[in-house]
Amino acid sequence: MSSILIIDDEKAIRKTLSEILSYEGYKLDDAENGEDGLKKFQEKAYDVVLCDIKMPKMDGLEFLEKAKAINPDVPVIMISGHGTIETAVEAVKKGAFDYVSKPPDLNRLLITIRNAMDRQTLATEAKSLKRRVTRTQQMIGTSDGIVRIKETIDKVAPTEARVLITGENGVGKELVARWIHEKSNRSEGPLVEVNCAAIPSELIESELFGHEKGSFTSAIKQRIGKFEQANGGTLFLDEIGDMSLSAQAKVLRALQEGKITRVGADKDINVDVRVIAATNKDLMKEVDDKSFRLDLYHRLSVILIHVASLNERKEDVPALVDFFLQEIASDYGQPKKAVEDKALEALQQHNWTGNIRELRNVVERLVILSGKTITAEDVQSYVLPH
Repeated sequence: MSSILIIDDEKAIRKTLSEILSYEGYKLDDAENGEDGLKKFQEKAYDVVLCDIKMPKMDGLEFLEKAKAINPDVPVIMISGHGTIETAVEAVKKGAFDYVSKPPDLNRLLITIRNAMDRQTLATEAKSLKRRVTRTQQMIGTSDGIVRIKETIDKVAPTEARVLITGENGVGKELVARWIHEKSNRSEGPLVEVNCAAIPSELIESELFGHEKGSFTSAIKQRIGKFEQANGGTLFLDEIGDMSLSAQAKVLRALQEGKITRVGADKDINVDVRVIAATNKDLMKEVDDKSFRLDLYHRLSVILIHVASLNERKEDVPALVDFFLQEIASDYGQPKKAVEDKALEALQQHNWTGNIRELRNVVERLVILSGKTITAEDVQSYVLPH
């Protein structure tokens, strides 16, 4: 149910609007002046605010400025019985969604509210989509391990050297690969990602190198593989330790000769690809177990980057929490929640078996389940084992 905050010093107006909008299915809160309205705006997420202009303590235009500074995505509709064209123009310039004169035409007011909600929904979705699609996340932290990784990326990215990234699940190996690509001379080219652990062994060769129509039972049309898709850019082979030995042999040839052959074809295709690989396994142990090729390991590991677990760099937890709070607030179209120092201390003491991925999920859980400030009690209730 959508929620609306009504701010007006006239009790009769607040009562009338509340009755009408409640009948339309909206959830209502009200305040008799700008100061009280601002407190409620800070404490709770609203879909729309209806705000009078002439009020004691804090007028509507001052409220508008402060509200936009807190959360610019929430549409504010100004209402006034003393308005002029100049006042309306000033309100819109300060960020008001629209201006409605008193007594309001109820049909026009309802349409304006619906339009405001539609725009807010579209703006929130667009912002979230744009962030997810186009932005490479920052590498958050000031621990020695993170500083070394950033320095290594700056040195390695402009070269053509292959990189092998190691570390536990959830530590951010994919993020390191993305930053190497972003800072490389291939950044205008594609970054193609392959999760080798998620593809059945019988399909991995077709996924990587493509296939010709009719090369096997389900090959009903020609397929372009990931190596060809990444031509001129970067190919990120995640969880390379799970790749079959037969596929490893073909990847080795592609690295040695810059050529691939589609499944079911006899024609070589030249490819210009920089390969970055990642694994959570000890590849030298896999070599000893005869499940990974030593020659491929040496081809991939020109540069080795190890990403430490979150338990090994707990001093980065507060900065990561702050980043995730801002990111989640942006996704939800809500103000960023505050967090107590004791809550941060409790999070730092937690055993992060799932690393940064687990921390991100925990922060989202706390945002959803806690009040306006995340407390140590919230961490105890929603994070720590009972």
